[in-house]
Amino acid sequence: MAVKLVIVESPAKARTLNRILGRGYTVKASVGHVRDLPKSSLGVDIEKDFAPEYVILQGKRKIIREIKSTANKASSIYLATDPDREGEAISWHLIKASKLEGNDTPIHRVVFHEVTEEAIRAAFKKPRTIDMNLVNAQQARRILDRLVGYKLSPLLWKKIQRGLSAGRVQSVVVRMIVDREQEIENFTTEEYWSIEVELAPQEQQTSFKADVVAFLDGTKLNIHNEKQAKEILARLVKSKYHVSSVQRKQVPRQPAAPFITSTLQQEAWRKLHFTAKHTMAVAQQLYEGLPLGEEGSVGLITYMRTDSTHIASSALAEARSFINKKYGKAFLPAKARTFAKKTKWAQEAHEAIRPTKVVREPEKVKSFLNSAQAGLYELIWKRFVASQMAATLYDTTNVEIQALVSKSKDGYLLKAGSSSMKFSGFMTVYSEGKDESDKKEIPTSLPELKIGDKLSYIDAFPDQHFTQPPARYTEATLIKALEQEGIGRPSTYAPIMATIQEREYVYKQGGRFHPEELGVVVNKMLCQHFPKIVESKFTAQMEQNLDEIAQGKKNWVAELHAFYFPFQDTLQRALVNVDKVKVLKVTEEKCPNCGLPMVVRIGRFGKFLACSGYPQCKTTMPFLVKTGVHCPRCDGELVRRISKKRKAFYGCSNFP
Repeated sequence: MAVKLVIVESPAKARTLNRILGRGYTVKASVGHVRDLPKSSLGVDIEKDFAPEYVILQGKRKIIREIKSTANKASSIYLATDPDREGEAISWHLIKASKLEGNDTPIHRVVFHEVTEEAIRAAFKKPRTIDMNLVNAQQARRILDRLVGYKLSPLLWKKIQRGLSAGRVQSVVVRMIVDREQEIENFTTEEYWSIEVELAPQEQQTSFKADVVAFLDGTKLNIHNEKQAKEILARLVKSKYHVSSVQRKQVPRQPAAPFITSTLQQEAWRKLHFTAKHTMAVAQQLYEGLPLGEEGSVGLITYMRTDSTHIASSALAEARSFINKKYGKAFLPAKARTFAKKTKWAQEAHEAIRPTKVVREPEKVKSFLNSAQAGLYELIWKRFVASQMAATLYDTTNVEIQALVSKSKDGYLLKAGSSSMKFSGFMTVYSEGKDESDKKEIPTSLPELKIGDKLSYIDAFPDQHFTQPPARYTEATLIKALEQEGIGRPSTYAPIMATIQEREYVYKQGGRFHPEELGVVVNKMLCQHFPKIVESKFTAQMEQNLDEIAQGKKNWVAELHAFYFPFQDTLQRALVNVDKVKVLKVTEEKCPNCGLPMVVRIGRFGKFLACSGYPQCKTTMPFLVKTGVHCPRCDGELVRRISKKRKAFYGCSNFP
């Protein structure tokens, strides 16, 4: 009896589908893309409407032969790759590479957003054909990136140094990091002062502190130096204080929306210190399925590349039932929460990232997962459950106090406040992390005060401050900025972060991005000669155009024409006008032959040390990253080296 062939990307996903579909189906994994543009050439025929010249990737011919052989015996073929443009393109490439169109076997495309039995069986009941709009949007992105990379990179090699690369999105990201560093360098620190006054209601011993914020007429008080602070302090000591306003109210705090790709990457950095790349790798494992004892291989979360905060009605009902049972009716809002689209390109056909079954609490599955999987699953589970819980309630009090300067019409306005949690609500389960927590703590209580109460002066506390430059980007804040600007898409953030560090345009120190000298030089050249390529608005508009191709509103070839020919003209002018730039990083190492300092250069296989006296002295040495750890076999030091295949390894500095 002929079987039905199902093709997915990964072996893990194949195992999960095999268990769910059972007999009558054969599930094969393509192990990612099977075709791509060639590495050794441009692979795009510009004269023929940018026709791509795809090649079968190394190591994939055997997989294609197996798929073709099974397809010849199959009664039907189901392409079950991921539910996005990349997944659609993989399915289309599989058809082309395996020549599946040549026979009469029906070919179906099935799409599901979670690897669960219910979702998969529902998808197989509603198959469709390949969506060429999605495929063309992916092709357009791939060809755009290839044109920019393959045309700009040789210019960088020629004018700066070998081994460099430029990218349509990565160059904008490098510019953002370089620009932020420039802002920090150009920042002028300014001194300012704040004053707190300790007061107490008359005939009471309980004191509290209030901030001096304005003059009596409401004009903001700016204290620029110690002299001004002392003058104000002298007046405050002689002032009479009374309460002029008291406002008490209950303030609700609403939960955050369930995760989309970008917010997951941000929160995983804040709470778990996962890089975007690591977050996506672990999320992929949770999505594709992991063995849970007797349950077998199970997909634990919905698809992790999504821009939508939409939640399926069945998942909402399950979450509400769970919350009611576990936490009680008080923790359940009157109706299910829905969240507005997070981004303008969000697709409602997609769902937010959530657990596939909310009853699989983190503690119940923890023993089946490694620490990274358990940590990320707990984050996703808590965020989703909290998103459907009642608001947290705070009792807040805001008090305004007037300080009337003795024998004068002048005076100051002071403010004090308190906030205390009355009902924990969703914060019983989860509280969103912060990027920069420099806010002063708000007291949880104040003495009982009413309008007209006279207050006794106890003491004053002047404090000197200095304005701070903008903070360098962390992965979380950089992703947030990229999303706000519409640069790239969340699914591309992880590889971009990795690439700009691998190319040594930027480095991370203390979890924050700093530009390397090389990154500054490359960015300066691109800003001067290719301003559009590194302009965030232009890149964001290009992303919008790709979205419209995916929706069938724009023609992908026309968009490539519109981009390429002005870009080619700029490239030709740059080849003539750009001056050659030397980027040499001098080290403390001395040349063993002539004694001159060694400098860092980049060659075919990465960094190496060369004598600064070149070409008179041609001495070279390996570039070694010292670890400070002694070799266990000799008096040498363990150092980090890079192999010819660009893999890091550790060895003795005395090798060979």
